[in-house]
Amino acid sequence: MLLEKKLLETLIATGMATGADFAEIFCENKTAHNFQMIGGLVEKASASKIQGVGIRLAQGFESVYGFSNHLDPDSLIELAGNLAKSFTGEIHAPKPLGECEKGSHHLIKISPLSVSQADKVALMKRAHTAAKNYDPLIQQVTVSLGDSVQEVLIATSEGRYVTETRGRVRMYINAIAGKDGMMQTGGEGPGSGKGYEYFLEDIHIEDYAISAAKVAKTMLLADECPGGVMPVVIDNRFGGVIFHEACGHSLEATSVAKNASVFSGKLGERIASPIVTAIDDGTIENGWGSANFDDEGYPQQRRVLIDKGILTSYMIDFLNARRMKQQPTGSSRRESYKYAPTSRMSNTYIDKGESTLAEIIANTPYGLYAKKMGGGSVNPGSGDFNFAVSEGYMIRDGKIAEAVRGASLVGNGSEILHKIDMVADNLDRDRGMCGSVSGSIPADVGQPALRVSSITVGGKKGGAK
Repeated sequence: MLLEKKLLETLIATGMATGADFAEIFCENKTAHNFQMIGGLVEKASASKIQGVGIRLAQGFESVYGFSNHLDPDSLIELAGNLAKSFTGEIHAPKPLGECEKGSHHLIKISPLSVSQADKVALMKRAHTAAKNYDPLIQQVTVSLGDSVQEVLIATSEGRYVTETRGRVRMYINAIAGKDGMMQTGGEGPGSGKGYEYFLEDIHIEDYAISAAKVAKTMLLADECPGGVMPVVIDNRFGGVIFHEACGHSLEATSVAKNASVFSGKLGERIASPIVTAIDDGTIENGWGSANFDDEGYPQQRRVLIDKGILTSYMIDFLNARRMKQQPTGSSRRESYKYAPTSRMSNTYIDKGESTLAEIIANTPYGLYAKKMGGGSVNPGSGDFNFAVSEGYMIRDGKIAEAVRGASLVGNGSEILHKIDMVADNLDRDRGMCGSVSGSIPADVGQPALRVSSITVGGKKGGAK
């Protein structure tokens, strides 16, 4: 146990002694390892230990937050007392803490703490070898491997008292293909909320390494993408990054509660095509963004955000629930004890439809097939976005044709939702890291393949068919 129950109760009482109507204690003990391999040799290796306590007090809509990596009772009580000076008013009595509830899902079989450094390096070398040997055009391969085990304990003045251990592992493989002074890259980043059993039982890391190398070679030999307004078929997995960035953040209470979102005040309204259902599900077993509890101690949930085009839910944390006069949805997350929590996504995806990818391609006379999406930028207030396509192909006469590079998708999140006119049945998810005001957190994105009837495609080549 990170902190004893008696000390937790003392900290809560101290924080509420002058007028705060809410107190929360977040305790963390995390061990993480990171390795980077370039050219088959380990260039960097690090181990970190993160341990500390965050204390948040609130009165109405206002809150204060402080943290410390000193876990002795006197230091923590002093911190709670200093934060309490921010509020005056009626004294509120906290609810007593009962038995601590321990998370029973998302368990790990092979802890990262039990795997030797030699075994981790051997796993990375397998990925490096598979990618480097794919083709002579592959000039360089970089492999990164990260793992962590995080124990959290949360106690609040509302009587929530929970603990769980969260394990995660992820490898990222980046392959660089080169010819005649030109270079292109391809990347894959498999990961899970599991231990090292994920690499031993669930996947073949060589398959991901070869995929990264294949994308790099394909894009190196590809022609420039034509620009213009056209239909675009966006494939599954990381294709969901557009919904995550351009729409998902706008459904978080962080922006909704302040009327800083294009979706503020639109519950019950149609905001997407009738064939679009979007979900944020923090309960997926061992999902990259899953947990037993959110970082305010509420049970994680499966949240249907959009149901057949109708906005049915936001992602809401405790304080913004007060502002919005709604209930929290178990959506509060934070990077570590150094951050106050706020509403964040977990595993967010567009649900599967009734078409197949083959049918969508066959019903598209001309357009772009965005097989893999890359990074981009979004204005969260307006929903305007610009995303790179890391692997793309032209569609001609209902068939996938030549590979094209340099494509980007430019549009608006709220508008693109209405332009989705076909959704496939091949739902899959991919891993990413999401940054916001409460730090960087692991989050899944996903979708089946889908078609946007028209969107601006940026490309260097002329737009004629």
